[in-house]
Amino acid sequence: MKNSLETKLGIFVILAVFAAWAIIETLGSADFFRHGFHVSAQFDSAQDLKVGDRVKMAGVEIGRVEKIALAENKASVAMKLHGDAVVKTDSKAVIKFTGLMGQNFVAISFGSPGANKAEEGMVLETAEQADLNAIMAKLDNAAAGIQNITKVFSGDKIDNILGPLTDFFKQNSAPITATISNVKNISSQIAAGQGTIGKLIYDDALYASAMTTVSNLQDTAASAKDVLSSAKLVMSNVSAGQGTLGKLITDETLYTATTASMTNLNQILQKVNQGQGTVGKLVNDQDFYKNAKLSMQKLDKAADSLEDTGPLSVIGTMMSQFGL
Repeated sequence: MKNSLETKLGIFVILAVFAAWAIIETLGSADFFRHGFHVSAQFDSAQDLKVGDRVKMAGVEIGRVEKIALAENKASVAMKLHGDAVVKTDSKAVIKFTGLMGQNFVAISFGSPGANKAEEGMVLETAEQADLNAIMAKLDNAAAGIQNITKVFSGDKIDNILGPLTDFFKQNSAPITATISNVKNISSQIAAGQGTIGKLIYDDALYASAMTTVSNLQDTAASAKDVLSSAKLVMSNVSAGQGTLGKLITDETLYTATTASMTNLNQILQKVNQGQGTVGKLVNDQDFYKNAKLSMQKLDKAADSLEDTGPLSVIGTMMSQFGL
């Protein structure tokens, strides 16, 4: 009897232990007995996240939510992750939900391959997701807007809007019909290749001419490009001091010689202006000017006399004119 009671008691204890373990596993507290490390994340809103909710990476559970509290105007979520979970220092945490009525969970991204592994107590970066309540509020507002639009376009209001438009079409049905008919005729003529627009669309000769024009423009553009290339080469040569123009621009010796020549010319002109030298006297000596003028007058008289005298008296006439 005693052995039977002890056996029953042992079986009861074993069953109680298994039941307790099953309850703990179901409630998500089995992680208490599992080796792991702790991290946290701060969100603008916890979005109905609860202690014991799952922490996932790529849809695979890697831990549980241990604590949710307020810290520095944020919702601080403490999580215990499995010891074999590979969370990086640049991994991001975001609160997600599995459906409209589903349970919320924390999703953690993989992070960069070259980043270091997260350590005990590290605060992860976060990414905010749209709040389900905010989405539902926007849907309610949109539905209300649609309902208001439906009310506007119903009953007497729709008649007030469409009534004048209907009357307009009734009163102008003939002109509208004629306009539609004209548009139809024009489109038929265009489709048949008639008229200017029709020829522009369907005339092969016009198309060929247009293509020739385009080809000529391309040739002209190519020629202009060649001219610009040649001009660029010429300018490069000029800048390098090559050729006559390049030497004129860049050769210091030629510049110096030109400057000296201009200086000499300026000095000569000054002497001429002052009456120095033969040219200066020719330009500025009034007596020489008078003598030259008198000689020209005598030559003119001699020429006139030659027309009236014979060949034998030409020499005598010229000598008498010059006082010889």
